[in-house]
Amino acid sequence: DDLTSITIPNSVTSIGDSAFSSCSGLTSITIPNSVTSIASGMFSYCDNLTSVTIPNSVTTIEDNAFYGCESLKSITIPNSVTSIGVSSFWDCSSLTDVKIGNSVKSIGDGAFDNCESLTSVIIPNSVTSIGDYAFKLCSSLTSVTLGNSVKSIGKQAFYECSSLKSVTIPNSVTSIGQEAF
Repeated sequence: DDLTSITIPNSVTSIGDSAFSSCSGLTSITIPNSVTSIASGMFSYCDNLTSVTIPNSVTTIEDNAFYGCESLKSITIPNSVTSIGVSSFWDCSSLTDVKIGNSVKSIGDGAFDNCESLTSVIIPNSVTSIGDYAFKLCSSLTSVTLGNSVKSIGKQAFYECSSLKSVTIPNSVTSIGQEAF
Protein backbone atom coordinates (compact mmCIF):
# COMPACT_ATOMS: atom_id res chain seq x y z
CA ASP A 1 0.00 0.00 0.00
CA ASP A 2 2.87 2.42 0.68
CA LEU A 3 4.59 1.85 -2.68
CA THR A 4 4.04 5.09 -4.62
CA SER A 5 6.74 5.06 -7.27
CA ILE A 6 8.39 2.33 -9.32
CA THR A 7 11.28 2.70 -11.73
CA ILE A 8 11.68 -0.34 -13.95
CA PRO A 9 15.11 -0.53 -15.63
CA ASN A 10 15.55 -1.28 -19.35
CA SER A 11 17.21 -4.57 -18.44
CA VAL A 12 13.78 -6.00 -17.54
CA THR A 13 12.24 -7.94 -20.42
CA SER A 14 9.33 -9.63 -18.65
CA ILE A 15 7.18 -8.88 -15.64
CA GLY A 16 5.10 -11.66 -14.10
CA ASP A 17 1.37 -11.97 -13.61
CA SER A 18 -0.12 -9.67 -10.95
CA ALA A 19 3.33 -8.19 -10.25
CA PHE A 20 1.95 -4.86 -9.01
CA SER A 21 -1.61 -5.94 -8.20
CA SER A 22 -3.29 -3.95 -5.42
CA CYS A 23 -0.44 -1.41 -5.11
CA SER A 24 -2.99 1.23 -4.11
CA GLY A 25 -0.36 3.94 -3.48
CA LEU A 26 1.00 3.74 -7.03
CA THR A 27 -0.08 6.78 -9.08
CA SER A 28 1.95 6.51 -12.29
CA ILE A 29 4.23 4.08 -14.09
CA THR A 30 6.41 4.09 -17.17
CA ILE A 31 7.05 0.65 -18.59
CA PRO A 32 10.47 0.40 -20.29
CA ASN A 33 10.67 -0.43 -23.99
CA SER A 34 12.36 -3.73 -23.21
CA VAL A 35 9.04 -5.22 -22.03
CA THR A 36 6.94 -7.01 -24.67
CA SER A 37 3.81 -7.91 -22.72
CA ILE A 38 1.59 -6.42 -20.02
CA ALA A 39 1.08 -9.60 -18.01
CA SER A 40 -2.21 -10.90 -16.69
CA GLY A 41 -3.39 -8.83 -13.74
CA MET A 42 -0.14 -6.84 -13.70
CA PHE A 43 -1.77 -3.64 -12.41
CA SER A 44 -5.15 -4.97 -11.27
CA TYR A 45 -6.72 -3.02 -8.41
CA CYS A 46 -4.08 -0.27 -8.48
CA ASP A 47 -6.92 2.06 -7.61
CA ASN A 48 -4.91 5.31 -7.51
CA LEU A 49 -3.03 4.71 -10.76
CA THR A 50 -3.80 7.72 -12.97
CA SER A 51 -1.09 7.48 -15.63
CA VAL A 52 0.51 4.60 -17.54
CA THR A 53 2.92 4.79 -20.45
CA ILE A 54 2.91 1.64 -22.59
CA PRO A 55 5.94 1.49 -24.92
CA ASN A 56 5.99 0.42 -28.58
CA SER A 57 7.74 -2.82 -27.61
CA VAL A 58 4.53 -4.23 -26.07
CA THR A 59 2.61 -6.58 -28.37
CA THR A 60 -0.03 -7.97 -25.99
CA ILE A 61 -2.10 -6.65 -23.13
CA GLU A 62 -3.12 -9.79 -21.27
CA ASP A 63 -6.29 -10.61 -19.32
CA ASN A 64 -7.16 -8.37 -16.35
CA ALA A 65 -4.03 -6.25 -16.88
CA PHE A 66 -5.60 -3.01 -15.56
CA TYR A 67 -8.71 -4.57 -13.99
CA GLY A 68 -10.28 -2.21 -11.44
CA CYS A 69 -7.85 0.71 -11.95
CA GLU A 70 -10.61 3.14 -11.08
CA SER A 71 -8.45 6.32 -11.22
CA LEU A 72 -6.93 5.69 -14.66
CA LYS A 73 -8.03 8.60 -16.86
CA SER A 74 -6.57 7.86 -20.29
CA ILE A 75 -4.71 5.13 -22.10
CA THR A 76 -2.88 4.99 -25.40
CA ILE A 77 -2.49 1.48 -26.75
CA PRO A 78 0.50 1.68 -29.10
CA ASN A 79 0.55 0.44 -32.70
CA SER A 80 2.70 -2.52 -31.65
CA VAL A 81 -0.14 -4.14 -29.66
CA THR A 82 -2.09 -6.84 -31.53
CA SER A 83 -4.52 -8.00 -28.84
CA ILE A 84 -6.35 -6.58 -25.84
CA GLY A 85 -7.13 -9.32 -23.31
CA VAL A 86 -10.27 -10.32 -21.46
CA SER A 87 -11.40 -7.77 -18.84
CA SER A 88 -8.12 -5.89 -19.32
CA PHE A 89 -9.64 -2.48 -18.48
CA TRP A 90 -12.76 -3.71 -16.69
CA ASP A 91 -14.18 -1.20 -14.19
CA CYS A 92 -11.72 1.58 -15.03
CA SER A 93 -14.50 3.95 -14.05
CA SER A 94 -12.54 7.22 -14.57
CA LEU A 95 -11.28 6.28 -18.04
CA THR A 96 -12.45 8.99 -20.44
CA ASP A 97 -10.00 8.61 -23.32
CA VAL A 98 -8.82 5.44 -25.06
CA LYS A 99 -6.66 5.41 -28.17
CA ILE A 100 -6.46 1.96 -29.74
CA GLY A 101 -3.42 1.38 -31.97
CA ASN A 102 -3.86 0.33 -35.56
CA SER A 103 -2.41 -3.17 -35.18
CA VAL A 104 -4.97 -4.44 -32.66
CA LYS A 105 -6.82 -7.38 -34.20
CA SER A 106 -9.06 -8.39 -31.30
CA ILE A 107 -10.69 -6.70 -28.34
CA GLY A 108 -11.27 -9.33 -25.65
CA ASP A 109 -14.44 -10.15 -23.78
CA GLY A 110 -15.26 -7.45 -21.23
CA ALA A 111 -12.14 -5.47 -22.19
CA PHE A 112 -13.74 -2.08 -21.36
CA ASP A 113 -16.77 -3.35 -19.44
CA ASN A 114 -18.10 -0.81 -16.93
CA CYS A 115 -15.84 2.04 -18.07
CA GLU A 116 -18.64 4.43 -17.23
CA SER A 117 -16.73 7.66 -18.04
CA LEU A 118 -15.62 6.63 -21.54
CA THR A 119 -17.25 9.03 -24.02
CA SER A 120 -16.01 7.90 -27.42
CA VAL A 121 -14.06 5.09 -29.01
CA ILE A 122 -12.57 4.56 -32.44
CA ILE A 123 -12.11 0.91 -33.38
CA PRO A 124 -9.30 0.88 -35.97
CA ASN A 125 -9.48 -0.94 -39.31
CA SER A 126 -7.14 -3.65 -38.01
CA VAL A 127 -9.76 -4.99 -35.55
CA THR A 128 -11.69 -8.04 -36.77
CA SER A 129 -13.50 -9.03 -33.56
CA ILE A 130 -15.09 -7.21 -30.66
CA GLY A 131 -15.62 -9.62 -27.77
CA ASP A 132 -18.67 -10.30 -25.64
CA TYR A 133 -19.39 -7.49 -23.14
CA ALA A 134 -16.42 -5.50 -24.57
CA PHE A 135 -18.02 -2.09 -23.90
CA LYS A 136 -20.93 -3.17 -21.71
CA LEU A 137 -22.19 -0.55 -19.22
CA CYS A 138 -20.16 2.27 -20.79
CA SER A 139 -23.03 4.59 -19.92
CA SER A 140 -21.29 7.83 -21.07
CA LEU A 141 -20.33 6.44 -24.49
CA THR A 142 -21.84 8.75 -27.11
CA SER A 143 -19.71 7.90 -30.14
CA VAL A 144 -18.43 4.61 -31.55
CA THR A 145 -16.59 4.35 -34.86
CA LEU A 146 -16.28 0.78 -36.12
CA GLY A 147 -13.38 0.04 -38.49
CA ASN A 148 -14.12 -1.58 -41.82
CA SER A 149 -12.55 -4.96 -40.94
CA VAL A 150 -14.80 -5.84 -38.00
CA LYS A 151 -16.39 -9.21 -38.72
CA SER A 152 -17.99 -10.04 -35.38
CA ILE A 153 -19.56 -8.02 -32.59
CA GLY A 154 -20.00 -10.16 -29.47
CA LYS A 155 -23.07 -10.57 -27.31
CA GLN A 156 -23.83 -7.55 -25.14
CA ALA A 157 -20.76 -5.82 -26.63
CA PHE A 158 -22.41 -2.39 -26.25
CA TYR A 159 -25.17 -3.44 -23.84
CA GLU A 160 -26.59 -0.63 -21.67
CA CYS A 161 -24.55 2.05 -23.43
CA SER A 162 -27.44 4.38 -22.66
CA SER A 163 -25.86 7.55 -24.14
CA LEU A 164 -25.12 6.00 -27.53
CA LYS A 165 -27.21 7.70 -30.22
CA SER A 166 -26.03 6.12 -33.50
CA VAL A 167 -23.64 3.47 -34.77
CA THR A 168 -22.74 2.66 -38.35
CA ILE A 169 -22.08 -1.04 -38.78
CA PRO A 170 -19.67 -1.68 -41.66
CA ASN A 171 -20.32 -4.17 -44.47
CA SER A 172 -17.53 -6.38 -43.15
CA VAL A 173 -19.68 -7.50 -40.18
CA THR A 174 -21.03 -11.04 -40.54
CA SER A 175 -22.29 -11.67 -36.98
CA ILE A 176 -23.84 -9.56 -34.25
CA GLY A 177 -24.32 -11.25 -30.90
CA GLN A 178 -27.37 -11.40 -28.68
CA GLU A 179 -28.29 -8.05 -27.11
CA ALA A 180 -25.19 -6.48 -28.69
CA PHE A 181 -26.71 -3.02 -28.42
